[in-house]
Amino acid sequence: MCKILHLETATQRCSVALSEGENILALKESDEKNAHSQVITVWIDELLHAFNLQPSGIDAIAVSMGPGSYTGLRIGVSTAKGLCYALDKPLIAVNTLQSMAVGMIAEFFPNKSDFNEKTLFCPMIDARRMEVYSALFDGNHRQVREIKAEIISGESFNEEFETHEIVFGGDGAEKCKSFFAERNNAHFLDHFYPSAKFMAEIAVEKYEKNEFENVAYFEPFYLKDFIAALPKVKGLY
Repeated sequence: MCKILHLETATQRCSVALSEGENILALKESDEKNAHSQVITVWIDELLHAFNLQPSGIDAIAVSMGPGSYTGLRIGVSTAKGLCYALDKPLIAVNTLQSMAVGMIAEFFPNKSDFNEKTLFCPMIDARRMEVYSALFDGNHRQVREIKAEIISGESFNEEFETHEIVFGGDGAEKCKSFFAERNNAHFLDHFYPSAKFMAEIAVEKYEKNEFENVAYFEPFYLKDFIAALPKVKGLY
C-alpha cells in the first residue's frame, strides 16, 4: 500500500500528514501566522522518525496546489519539489478546494446512510477584502461549478439554492453567513479549515492512475496574479 507525504500550506493553517493508502498515520498542523517555512521541514522529519521511515520509503509527495495564499503555496510547492528531486519520487498536485470538499462531506455526512444527492458543498478560502476563492462540489467531491475569485452578495448561488442545499466551509465562509442567514437550505461548518488529512483520498486515486506532475515545470494554481504593494516608508517611491 502506497505511503504518501501530504503538504497543505495554501492558507494560514499549515499541516503535514503521512498516509498509508487513504489511512492517515500521523498529522501535524498549526494556525500560527507566517510559520509555514519554520515548521514544515521539521514536521516532515518528525513524522518520518515517528514511524522509523526513511525518506526513501515514501512513495510520493502530494502538495496542495491552490488556490490560496501566494506565499503559502510557494512554500509548500517548493518544499514538495525539493523532496521529489532529492528522493526521485513523483509529485501529486491536489486541488485545495476539492480536498476541502472531501473533508466537508465527511463532516456533514458522518453516517453515509444520511447521504443526500441534493446537497452541494462550497469550500471557501478568504481572498482578502470581500473576495473568496470558491467552487461547488457534489457529494462525491466532483466539481460542478468552476473555481472563481468572487465577491459574495445576497444574490450569489440563487440558481443553486432553488434545487439544492448548500454547505459552506472554510475561512471565507464567514463572509456569507449574513447574506444567507434566512435561507433554510444554507448550512455552515464552523471552524472548518483546509488540512493535509483531507488530501489522501484524492492523492491515492491520482497515484494509482499515475497522474503525476512534471516536477521541473509545475506551478501552484494562484487564480489571481500576485501584486506586491510598495512598502509604506517615508521618502520611498
